[in-house]
Amino acid sequence: MTMQITASMVKELRERTGAGMMECKKALVETDGDMDGAAEHLRKTGITKADKKAGRIAAEGTVLVEVDDTGEHAALLEINSETDFVAKDGNFDEFARQIAHLVLTKRPSDMAALARLETAGGSVEEMRQALVAKVGENIQIRRFEVHGSQGGQFGIYRHGTRIGVLVELEGGNTNLAKDVAMHIAASRPVCVGEDQVPQAVLEKEREIFAAQAAESGKPPEIVDKMVQGRIKKFLGEITLLGQPFVKDPDQSVGKLLQAAGASVTYFQRFEVGEGIEKKQENFADEVMAQVKGN
Repeated sequence: MTMQITASMVKELRERTGAGMMECKKALVETDGDMDGAAEHLRKTGITKADKKAGRIAAEGTVLVEVDDTGEHAALLEINSETDFVAKDGNFDEFARQIAHLVLTKRPSDMAALARLETAGGSVEEMRQALVAKVGENIQIRRFEVHGSQGGQFGIYRHGTRIGVLVELEGGNTNLAKDVAMHIAASRPVCVGEDQVPQAVLEKEREIFAAQAAESGKPPEIVDKMVQGRIKKFLGEITLLGQPFVKDPDQSVGKLLQAAGASVTYFQRFEVGEGIEKKQENFADEVMAQVKGN
């Protein structure tokens, strides 16, 4: 005799697993009301769904940046979803915050170590698979970075949910550190100073500028001065110290820091989806894809 599946059983399984109501009911039907068996069934189907969706492009999502209570460590984290719709979902947000806390407190060595970390809801990887099954999209923990204080001031800035910046200053104060973090969010410097620009990057730019300047037909010594001027402009654009400060473009970040007796010892900037080739879809297609996925 087939066991009757009651609403209270579905509710209990849903509270236990976090899966959707219909999925819980189906799992209970499949296992003839066996609560443990149904939970295991949901776990297995969640892994299957996660595997099927793993190849789909996930270029939306969120970036989180946090400093621990001691002020000794800070972390940046990017987690991706396929659509902005899911990135704003409460389940996705809660998952991201849990992972950010784990990264900050456990400080795993790499992505594999993070995936193995155990939580009350299972390993991080099991939690990710369960979320994939629940929201119907590929969810990926893309990257994280943990930075230990070198005795300076941490500054953090988060622009919406898409950009996160972490900076550490030697000298200065927390307000200056936050201002510099905000500047980095807006201006995307590649490195702190000219001495940190890779030689290969400089040579490539010099080659391009030289070819452009040579077309002017000017004498070699003038061409050389033109190239040097363009290199100087290029370095001012990509180095933090050379950029005009966003809150006061009349002075560079370097001059701002010098006036405060401060220097930047570290910075990192994460932006959601940077470097990921996105699939172009309109909103109607996006919604339809979600409907079909469910």
